[in-house]
Amino acid sequence: MSFFYNNFWLKRIAVFASFIIVLLILWNTYIFFQKFKEEERMKMELYASANQELNNSDLDTDITLLMKIIDNNKNIPAILTDSNGDILSSNNLDSIKSLDSLYLKNQLTLMKSQNKPIEVSYKNTQKRYVYYRNSDLLYKLKYYPLALLLILALFLTIIYMVFKSNKIAEQNKLWTGMAKETAHQIGTPLSSLLGWIEILRAEEVNEMYVEEIEKDVDRLNIIANRFSKIGSLPSLKEQNIVCETKQVFTYLESRSSKQVHFIFNAPNSAIVSQISVELFGWVIENLIKNAIDAMSGKGEIKVSVNETSRNVIIRVSDTGKGIPKSQFSNVFKPGFTTKKRGWGLGLSLSKRIVESYHKGRIFVQKSELGKGTTFEIQLNKV
Repeated sequence: MSFFYNNFWLKRIAVFASFIIVLLILWNTYIFFQKFKEEERMKMELYASANQELNNSDLDTDITLLMKIIDNNKNIPAILTDSNGDILSSNNLDSIKSLDSLYLKNQLTLMKSQNKPIEVSYKNTQKRYVYYRNSDLLYKLKYYPLALLLILALFLTIIYMVFKSNKIAEQNKLWTGMAKETAHQIGTPLSSLLGWIEILRAEEVNEMYVEEIEKDVDRLNIIANRFSKIGSLPSLKEQNIVCETKQVFTYLESRSSKQVHFIFNAPNSAIVSQISVELFGWVIENLIKNAIDAMSGKGEIKVSVNETSRNVIIRVSDTGKGIPKSQFSNVFKPGFTTKKRGWGLGLSLSKRIVESYHKGRIFVQKSELGKGTTFEIQLNKV
């Protein structure tokens, strides 16, 4: 409880701190941008004044300083126009593109939208105007916050993934512990039941009853073995998929409502794949039980086993309520369930068993609302 409580507050502190950092970045960048823009304005006013003094100078005027000021403006694009708006000259624009009058007009329009022009008097009678736009450095500074935000987003994503992986690891550890404890707890009554079976045989109780009880005890033993294997890599052995699927199918058929019609289709020859018998049986059992629930205990279940040149194909079909196409991928997510009291773990565990342990595939092969669903398992054939 303490871990999740601390994790809860850590996440909120991280989000709040990130929000403050973003605000500080944006504010400081805005202030820096405005100051830099003001400095460029001052440089252009100095540039315009130098041009004005140069145009109004006579032959005896020392223009060295004026030319130095003009030549030092190497990064702020500018255009000089007359009072009618006709372009007289340009500075710091592409020398080739500047030969195109349309390019200069477009640049002038851009400059008018960004900054107010600086008025220049020519021989104290004519008015000229210096237009300019932001320098490339100012443009880069404008998009600097975006780059920082992207970096921050990446950083937060990494933090989120670390938190999420830690949470998943903690949950997996909890589920694994619960599963192994369940297997341990089942073991004690199982041993007792085996003893009672021998007593029933000694008392010469009807052997058919004893055999049925023995089947259920064996089933409990299989379930205990399944739980004990959670959290550890299972040992895979070559098994006849037809036989193993048929065994689970027959057991569930004998213990299901007579209103459910069971159909099993498979070739007579063996189809071999490397599996863990207990875990593979768990997957088939989950699919068949889900099919029974989807039909509300009344309908038809068809299980088929086939093969291709490379794969074993197991399909479990029902005539239940079906699954919307938009939910095909969600049915395998932990917690997803359409049952009132379901935990939504059966298909999630099945997917993990098939794909993580057996390197196969499990998916909704087809489904139609009101007509039924078909799940397909693909395993590598030996």
